[in-house]
Amino acid sequence: MKARVTVITLGVDDLEKALKFYRDGLGLRTEGIIGTEFEQGAVAFFDLQEGLRLAIWPRESIAYDTGLNKSLPSPTNFTLGHNVRSKEEVDLVMELAQVAGASITVPAHDTFWGGYSGYFQDPDGHLWEVVWNPQWEIKD
Repeated sequence: MKARVTVITLGVDDLEKALKFYRDGLGLRTEGIIGTEFEQGAVAFFDLQEGLRLAIWPRESIAYDTGLNKSLPSPTNFTLGHNVRSKEEVDLVMELAQVAGASITVPAHDTFWGGYSGYFQDPDGHLWEVVWNPQWEIKD
């Protein structure tokens, strides 16, 4: 398999609330909620970087589409890593997320491996790590 991940979809309990968090709070670009004319179709997409989008979709819709039962979410199933260019940028993004309504689970700190990172949870409990890795070059 050649990896071609183009969309990361997060299940949310309140689509409007999640939209406000990501659009208004974090400033991610979106056309807003689309697909409302379809049963289980309402979704919002955000441009992250070239070739990659974030989608927020109601958990009920994901359950319906996949034929699975809606289960309790677990924030420790996976994390999303947001890599930045400096320690200062980690601090800025963490502050932005907190003001937007995120819960800070681990404040930004120096890591054992030489980087700097912190964790926050979005309003639906999804974990984001904001991290500066001195070994990785970040390109626009």
